[in-house]
Amino acid sequence: MNQQKKMVITAMLAALGMLAGCSQSASSAAASAGTSDGVVQITLNGGTASVAGTGASVNGADVTITKAGTYRIAGALDDGQILVDAGKQDAVTLVLDGVTISCSDSAGIYAKQAGNTTLLLADGSSNVISDGAEYQFPDGGDEPDAAVFAKDDLTITGTGTLTVTGNYHNGIGSKDNLLVESGTLTVTAANDGLRGRDSVTISDGTFAIDAEGDGIKSNNDEDTQKGWILLSGGSYQISAGNDGIQAETVLTVTGGSYEIVTGGGSENAPERVEQGFGGGFGGKQPKREAGATPPDGQTPGEARPGSVPPNRQDAEAVQTASVQFAADTEAAQPTSSTTDSESQKGMKAGTLLTVSGGTFSIDSVDDALHSNGNLTISGGDFCISTGDDGAHADGALAIEAGDIRIERSYEGLEGTTVEISGGEIVLTASDDGVNAAGGSDENLGPDRLTSQNNYFIRVTGGMLTVDADGDGLDSNGGLYLEGGTVLVNGPTSGGDSALDYDGSCEISGGLLMAAGSAGMMQVPSDGIQPRLAVWFDGVQPAGTQIELADDVNQTVLDVTLEKPFEVVILSAPGLEVGQTCALLVNGEKATDLTLTETVTSISSDGSAAPTQMRFGRMGMGEDRVEGRGKAMQ
Repeated sequence: MNQQKKMVITAMLAALGMLAGCSQSASSAAASAGTSDGVVQITLNGGTASVAGTGASVNGADVTITKAGTYRIAGALDDGQILVDAGKQDAVTLVLDGVTISCSDSAGIYAKQAGNTTLLLADGSSNVISDGAEYQFPDGGDEPDAAVFAKDDLTITGTGTLTVTGNYHNGIGSKDNLLVESGTLTVTAANDGLRGRDSVTISDGTFAIDAEGDGIKSNNDEDTQKGWILLSGGSYQISAGNDGIQAETVLTVTGGSYEIVTGGGSENAPERVEQGFGGGFGGKQPKREAGATPPDGQTPGEARPGSVPPNRQDAEAVQTASVQFAADTEAAQPTSSTTDSESQKGMKAGTLLTVSGGTFSIDSVDDALHSNGNLTISGGDFCISTGDDGAHADGALAIEAGDIRIERSYEGLEGTTVEISGGEIVLTASDDGVNAAGGSDENLGPDRLTSQNNYFIRVTGGMLTVDADGDGLDSNGGLYLEGGTVLVNGPTSGGDSALDYDGSCEISGGLLMAAGSAGMMQVPSDGIQPRLAVWFDGVQPAGTQIELADDVNQTVLDVTLEKPFEVVILSAPGLEVGQTCALLVNGEKATDLTLTETVTSISSDGSAAPTQMRFGRMGMGEDRVEGRGKAMQ
């Protein structure tokens, strides 16, 4: 079993086991709290408190719980603390039933020791916990560090509300596992909103999180089986100074509704400075997380020189190698060594990010979705604005389903490999739309992309619509179009191209319509499906309709292009070699043509044209320089 599968299975089993165990204890606690049998009543009264029952004691404004059991708490402490210091295996349930606790020099609720501490928010109750900006640590050390803090497992459940203000550091924190089953939580924190060091699992609830650090975080960087987050439901409004949701290892999202803003939003992203000339001549500088530098100069998932992945088996091998690389480098130099100030991503995973459902609105300074390893999207509804990448994987990026709208990005989709097998994707990018390239993500500087044979873009299904100011589809290896629909409204600059690849471009299926400037345009080089390149003598305006009809006057493809262009590349499943077609522009026939065995390349008037053109028309509008096109066979 490979490292990726082992890690996912282990994390999921642990999460399910914890859910089952904690749910049972929480349900039992709720049942017990419904009656007075066995429930210890604690009443808070300003500077003191009273206890009806055994297992708890009062010292001034501090209440200490030393035994397993259920404790119903009501009232207010002006400057005090609820301290749980029970047996290592004890299960302690605190039923918060209209509680207000303020502690000026420590956590308002501190579970120093217990097997598991559960906060049960009583029906209809409103509960408020806050701490001070400075802590006193009479026993030394640096714990607690949150307004609500547990050194062991912490569970939050119930239907009431909990408002937490972490003035010192974090809002709600567990040194082990944090589980939230339900409730309405409002958290404001000087650092992280919710933190479970070993794991965070949330199955339901309503969350409003305003954190100067990360919104939700799991940060164990010492055990590769920990540091994970599982989100299966809930409604989230997260405003974070750094990452919205960050898992040191695996981040799994199966449902829920998310509104995430990081760093004040994409409008606060630093201005990009382009380097180099076009796709194949330089571009972005490599982006590397601290701790993600390949050993001996190796690229993540690097295959042997000269190998081009022609099939899915080779692609899976690249993915596996990428995950193993991420795990190896994490162990040697943990990703957490990156300072929080360097990362303002929407959702971030150290080794694997998977999303199979949910609704997402993400406005981030840095990548909206990011994995230092692999990233898979198999469902969900996304609306993204970002100052960097819409979805970025240092390893393999796979999109299998979902509705993904990237309204603003530097690059839309980026990975060592990018595979699209389903879903509907509409993206706008100020640089490349889809980019298969090496390098990991450190900060917001440009990437310098190096041609490598193991990088590729593969489209087998779904619908992809690209509006790119840089290259539309840019692969530092191969480009494989096998199904689905791809529409590229490419660049108007002469230094970029709607299609840019360093290996081969093979079309064996699917519908392709790619348009842009002529200066650097590359035409698909191989494949069993005919390809047509139409070169126009001048710039065609946005809104131009291009139609291709077969010899019985049936429309094979029809597209209205949204940006100015000089050349358009067309390919469709209904086309055959030797077939005669009619090209129509804005409803008027421009010419008849006959498809050849390889690439049919014509001018818009029907005359022959070069298969490729480089350093010809170098841009459009005021920047356009007229010149003779040079054929690049």
